[in-house]
Amino acid sequence: MENLKKDIRKFVEDRGWAALSNPASLAKSISIESAELLELFQWKEISLEDIKNDSKIKERIAEELADVLIYSLEMTEVLDMNVEEIIREKMKKNSIKYPLKND
Repeated sequence: MENLKKDIRKFVEDRGWAALSNPASLAKSISIESAELLELFQWKEISLEDIKNDSKIKERIAEELADVLIYSLEMTEVLDMNVEEIIREKMKKNSIKYPLKND
């Protein structure tokens, strides 16, 4: 994961994309790319099987998902956050908020 984050940072720096060091710009970009991912499903019912069997739609989903992940990882880098730590902490909070049901 650290090598991937370094590669993203180098890609951004090599292109002089200073805006991608701004948390507000990154948050906007995450939202925009998330909307582009969602747009792939707009007005259609695409099942999991459809996605698995259609390499073109799977590729489009992967591209938009990659954009969301790239901007998200860049935000963690800019804000000096540890991805594993913030995910584990959120999962801990979610386990309290959504406890297992004992039926």
